[in-house]
Amino acid sequence: MKQMKWIFMCLASLILAANLSAQTREEKEAERKAFVEKRIADRHFKIDVSMAYPMGGNSIPLTSPYSLELKQDSADVFLPYFGRAYSIPYGGGNGLHFHSPATGLNVEKKKRGYAISFTSKTEEDTFDFFIDIADEGAASISVTMRNRQSIRYSGEISYEEE
Repeated sequence: MKQMKWIFMCLASLILAANLSAQTREEKEAERKAFVEKRIADRHFKIDVSMAYPMGGNSIPLTSPYSLELKQDSADVFLPYFGRAYSIPYGGGNGLHFHSPATGLNVEKKKRGYAISFTSKTEEDTFDFFIDIADEGAASISVTMRNRQSIRYSGEISYEEE
């Protein structure tokens, strides 16, 4: 009889622990979703990039801290470029390392996230950005340029408070 009570108590505590961990997981997902929603609404977010997908090659894992940060109407871009360049300045230029106004900013709510697009111009090129952000913060960035092949990146929104 004592053994049955002990087994019952163990099972009850396991079930209780599983319910508590599920609640905290759901709470964390809700917090992430609220954080992403607030950042998108404020038009101030940073995407930390972890993979690059060049047009004509394999995916490339990125070990250095690369990112794209949107601050209201300007973009801070620090992304690597892998691909073919058609017309660039002597010495390679700056590529996807610049601070520039984000013109034509468009934010659209989708079923499970957001679609964001904008254009940035530098002396070297014109960059069209298309960003998909899932509710939980996963992000995909596609960049189309006039003088280079397109490239895509994946990462997630930075959860650091600024």
